[in-house]
Amino acid sequence: MSISPAPEPGEPEGPSEPSPQPSDAPPGEARRDPQGPQGPYGAPDPSASPTAAIPYGSPHPYGTPTPYGSPAPYGPHTPYGPYAPPTPVNPFAVASLITGILCCLPGAGLLLGLVALLQIRKRGQRGRAAAVVGSTLSGVGLALAVLLLTTGATGWMWQNVKDGVREGANLSLAKGDCFDSDSGDLEDAVHGVRTVPCEGAHEGEVFGTFTLKDGPYPGEAAVRDAAERCVDLRRFYAMDDWAVPRDVDAFHLTPSKETWALGDRTVTCVFSSVTEHGTLTGSLRADQTTLDDHQVAFLDAAHVLDAAMDTAPDATYVEDDLPGHKAWARRVSTALATSGSALRAHPWPATARAPLAELTARMDKARALWEKAARATDADAFYVPYDAGLTLIEPRTTVPARKALKLATTPPDPGAFDGGDDAADDDTADDGAKV
Repeated sequence: MSISPAPEPGEPEGPSEPSPQPSDAPPGEARRDPQGPQGPYGAPDPSASPTAAIPYGSPHPYGTPTPYGSPAPYGPHTPYGPYAPPTPVNPFAVASLITGILCCLPGAGLLLGLVALLQIRKRGQRGRAAAVVGSTLSGVGLALAVLLLTTGATGWMWQNVKDGVREGANLSLAKGDCFDSDSGDLEDAVHGVRTVPCEGAHEGEVFGTFTLKDGPYPGEAAVRDAAERCVDLRRFYAMDDWAVPRDVDAFHLTPSKETWALGDRTVTCVFSSVTEHGTLTGSLRADQTTLDDHQVAFLDAAHVLDAAMDTAPDATYVEDDLPGHKAWARRVSTALATSGSALRAHPWPATARAPLAELTARMDKARALWEKAARATDADAFYVPYDAGLTLIEPRTTVPARKALKLATTPPDPGAFDGGDDAADDDTADDGAKV
């Protein structure tokens, strides 16, 4: 037996015989060959698992195994084959179809369709059907437009549109119509009305209409000033102011800026109640169509005097405007002369002759007093004839004549004049009401 000395530190070990590998096989079993199971003649056994005999530490034949719980790597995918993008749709074809369906700018839709067909043919794009349909619809629309223009149908259609808007704005009411509004208040903008019989309750009654001058919209203020003409029309429709209820006043419906652009130029004058949610019952019409000749003659004469009385100066006291009051007194004197002459010239029925003769005599006396006031040199000289003349023509003095003519006997606007002590004594009339 020989003993080999141990190598010195740092000295490389020399070649040595390979030592037999310990066998981990159980006793009685042969050690497995590192090359795997062998079949007959020393060849590897093909039926065995290829991984069963992979020595520890050797590389895996299919690559490094993926640790448990880690996502498996995905390499680049191989496409299944060549892919070509779809042929685009021509945008002019789509635009032509939309324009044709909407029937707007038919000429443009037809032009877009023709351009689309040319581009589709050159570029091989899609959208031929859309271009054909759009061109067809636009062509039909263009033909109809030409037909309407050549036959004048557009003007007829536009006139119907304007008439419809005007009816919607409720400016198609006629003189004598009674109506109710959708809003229930004539002081605000009126957007809808419906005519109703005048015999029943209603919100308004038309007593006149007139047309404003054509041209650009003049503005709300100018239209409102022009509507003051309704005051004159009122006298021709409701000639007897005494017959108009005290809660009734005149209103006007005027064109707005929007309806003016559509041709609306009509001002509608209406009667309506001034109380909230108030209504009228029966017609207020009192003119030549409802009154007899004697009633009309009396009211015409009364209107001449009323018009002169309405021209009183703004200054309440004579001292503040003596020239203005003197001019007013002269207008009243002239009106008294005109009214008296008209009343004396009319052939009154027998029952009305006496009260009419008494009334004209009082008017002649009043005329002389008002003429004297017109020549006054100072306020004191004006007041004396003015007070006496005003007393002679206060409303109560006309009540006997009105009774004889079967007219209303209750004066309107009580308190408009201060009658004085020499007024006619009649309990059926209120003191101080204006003629």
